[in-house]
Amino acid sequence: MRRFVTNIKSSMSLYCIVFTTMPDHDSARRLAESLVEHQLAACVNILPPMTAIYKWQGKLEQGDEHLLLIKTHKECYSALAEAIRNQHPYELPEIIAVPIEQGLPEYLQWISECTVGEAST
Repeated sequence: MRRFVTNIKSSMSLYCIVFTTMPDHDSARRLAESLVEHQLAACVNILPPMTAIYKWQGKLEQGDEHLLLIKTHKECYSALAEAIRNQHPYELPEIIAVPIEQGLPEYLQWISECTVGEAST
């Protein structure tokens, strides 16, 4: 069995996954590339189209969307949210962050290296 020497408890709340949706694959890809290129995200997964049903301005709406799963360091959240708002076609985009409570330490370190530039320890 392999052991990892790391302070997992202190490192887990440093990371989050941000969810947002885009109306089509091209806009999702452009946003994902921009976030990674500007080191606001280490990785963005673009999920296949899904159907969204929601109420907007008092009317029931339905449409196809692509969900983006954005892995990042919590220090990047504000800039990442601003970048999403600036590039998003929706008046009110979904931007929801959930903390990563547990994860492979090496993967979490990679997120740091790709976003906030921390050196490996």
